[in-house]
Amino acid sequence: MDPHARYQSPLTSRYASPEMAANFSDNKRFSTWRKLWLNLAIAEKELGLDIPEGAIEEMKEHIYDIDYELAIAEEKKRRHDVMAHVHTFGVAAPKAAGIIHLGATSCYVTDNGDLMILRDGLDILLPKLARVIQRFSVFAEQYKDLPTLGFTHFQPAQLTTVGKRATLWIQELLWDLRNLTRAREDLGFRGVKGTTGTQGSFLALFEGDHQKVEDLDQRVTELSGFKEYYPVTGQTYSRKIDIDVLMPMASFGATVHKIATDIRLLANLKEIEEPFEKDQIGSSAMAYKRNPMRCERACSLARHLQILVQDALGTASVQWLERTLDDSANRRICLPEAFLTTDILLTLLQNISEGLVVYPKVIERRIHQELPFMATENIIMAMVKKGGDRQECHEHIRVLSHEAGAVVKQQGGENDLIQRIQKDPYFEPIWADLKALMDPSTFIGRAPQQVDRFLKEYVKPALAPFEEVLKKESKAELSV
Repeated sequence: MDPHARYQSPLTSRYASPEMAANFSDNKRFSTWRKLWLNLAIAEKELGLDIPEGAIEEMKEHIYDIDYELAIAEEKKRRHDVMAHVHTFGVAAPKAAGIIHLGATSCYVTDNGDLMILRDGLDILLPKLARVIQRFSVFAEQYKDLPTLGFTHFQPAQLTTVGKRATLWIQELLWDLRNLTRAREDLGFRGVKGTTGTQGSFLALFEGDHQKVEDLDQRVTELSGFKEYYPVTGQTYSRKIDIDVLMPMASFGATVHKIATDIRLLANLKEIEEPFEKDQIGSSAMAYKRNPMRCERACSLARHLQILVQDALGTASVQWLERTLDDSANRRICLPEAFLTTDILLTLLQNISEGLVVYPKVIERRIHQELPFMATENIIMAMVKKGGDRQECHEHIRVLSHEAGAVVKQQGGENDLIQRIQKDPYFEPIWADLKALMDPSTFIGRAPQQVDRFLKEYVKPALAPFEEVLKKESKAELSV
């Protein structure tokens, strides 16, 4: 069938990285099932069960050559995806056909397989997030001394620096790195638990030997790349685990939306812009436009990411007793989409952070429009030091400030408060000091020092585990 004749998810068809798309592919899922059947057979043989000669070798040889046509035909006939793949694997490895899935229930491969895929997905995401933090840290260091107008309520406020503002973004990304790392470290393995979690089938296989059942659980866990298994389960691993994985992704979505929105606001002010390619078109009608499409896409996808955890919350809350199957179809959608969307957002953020454009002259002009009002307290203090009366000076400044404000608001003119001060004989004692009093760098407090300390004491240690990965050159290119 023509692929353009049926719906395709834009997450994979337009945006996702090849590695994350592959992590949730059929090839990954069903080869993971085969690895789990292999691990079970290896452990059962090591613990004394009669596994036919050559069975394990045949299974190893046929992990990846999956006959999908046969699997589809079997599933259509049996209405059971796991048994369809048990049969398909048995055809490929006939010496093992009689012992594949021995003692197991479907959730042995589906749930353990999901946990392996979630683990590998987190291993893809974490280095990417570390790289985004590194890129923004370079930006913060570069612009730590550049004064810029601060905004509260999106109204002009005291000055900060471009680099200091970036540390606010980085700090939230560091918390996301912590949360995703914690989710990765906490992820366990379902193990071999049987149909309702009692391990009854395995106890029967090992003729009542409880220690061998425990050894089997531990050995399969180790073979599958996990340090520990969940001590108790029903038929499935608790769906609260899915919440633990998706919740930090939803939180990351909030971070992305905030960063992208900040950049969109600053782009409107023409102070900062996201990358804009040579042949990129901002509008089909207005040729002059440079729309922040990357940040707009980031906001759009971030909203989607934030709501996916609601699926996990809802699913976990309605799992009856040892399990119910109304989790399955929902999880097939929300788990891959959460990982794919997070992956896409990381690529977007890296691309944005690598090409942010700052316009110092625009920033300087806006500072000069607002700084005279902000400098009035400094001017009053300077006059008092020269022998002036604080209350009298305050009244002079108040009158001149209102006059200058009227020029800005009613006439559309520039802020001329300083020029008015320079013409008022009352302020003659400080005329020579006005340039120094109006130096923007004296209004940024400890912003540069805060950036230095933050990068050294907080960012550097957080990125240390990713040092080798970050040494490798990697540019984020957008497919569309």
